[in-house]
Amino acid sequence: QVQLVESGGGLVQAGGSLRLSCAASGGTSSMYGMVWFRQAPGQEREFVAAMSWRYSTTNYADSVKGRFTVSRDNAKNTVYLQMDSLNPDDTAVYYCAAARSYRTWYWYRSSANQYEYWGQGTQVTLSS
Repeated sequence: QVQLVESGGGLVQAGGSLRLSCAASGGTSSMYGMVWFRQAPGQEREFVAAMSWRYSTTNYADSVKGRFTVSRDNAKNTVYLQMDSLNPDDTAVYYCAAARSYRTWYWYRSSANQYEYWGQGTQVTLSS
């Protein structure tokens, strides 16, 4: 079982920055990667960014490319999402998820319904 705990959300002005953290415990050695999703009110959960747990591979949704950066600290079993140049469209609950199967990581990385292990979510709210 993998446990994921997010932190770092909050209220920020447009143009500002936040850094989210996702700390993983239990079963991390079998993880292929960590993924960030977000869900705005009335919207489906959407892919934001992903980082390999074993390599330096990252990928991003087009909507955040160039503004968000995902990174990893293996010693702390923690993945970060640095969010810069935030805008009101970034308002959402942000979730991290752990990819523990080859199939999920390589074929369905951006599909929220493929993930079994989720954090509790952290709210990010932009004020204009």
